[in-house]
Amino acid sequence: MDRYIRQIPVIGERGQERLIDSSVLIVGAGGLGSVVLTYLASAGVGRIGIVDGDIVEEHNLQRQFVHAGKIGKNKAISAMDFVERLNPNVEVEAYPFNVNEKNVKVAKHYDVVALCPDNFEVRLILNDFCIENGIPFVHGAVYGFEGEVTTVIGSPCYRCLYLKFPKQKNSTPIMGFTCGVTGSIQSAEVIKVILDMEVLKGRLLRFDLRSMDFFEVKYDRDSRCICKK
Repeated sequence: MDRYIRQIPVIGERGQERLIDSSVLIVGAGGLGSVVLTYLASAGVGRIGIVDGDIVEEHNLQRQFVHAGKIGKNKAISAMDFVERLNPNVEVEAYPFNVNEKNVKVAKHYDVVALCPDNFEVRLILNDFCIENGIPFVHGAVYGFEGEVTTVIGSPCYRCLYLKFPKQKNSTPIMGFTCGVTGSIQSAEVIKVILDMEVLKGRLLRFDLRSMDFFEVKYDRDSRCICKK
């Protein structure tokens, strides 16, 4: 417990034990995933899975700090190496592929899912699978100076929040520090899910770091949502 001595006064020894006994799947080892996996591993989440089929490119390093010095390496494997060095007590597994409807079942083996992908299709696949299987997940997204986070535990879900999705762009403008803030909030939400604390269920936290405006958008189940739960 010495590694976690500074946070145990906040969450208690029982809380720390719950983190150690928990498992989290992080989908996307990019800008958001780098932050989330760093803080969850540091906090002592016992088992972490990392899903990403992309390789590290030079332009990633502006925000994806866990991949420093690993250009050309698969991101999931690179992130796994980082976690193993950061906290050897954490069991970590890399899934070097991109999520699709056939392999999404890997999420069944984890208590919570952190959504950090860079496209809507993966978010929708995970949303539908997690809702069907009763797996809570924390969604995060960034654009320039802007970020958003919400936590889905049953209904309302991601489809209730966004019934229509814009056409996916090839690349999204991102500031590294926006990933830092968004990923930190995601990490807090994941840990609070594990500890049964109040989370952003039915509430989308949005912020603009240019103006430093933070606000919430409350949302309910939409009758048109195709998810049954």
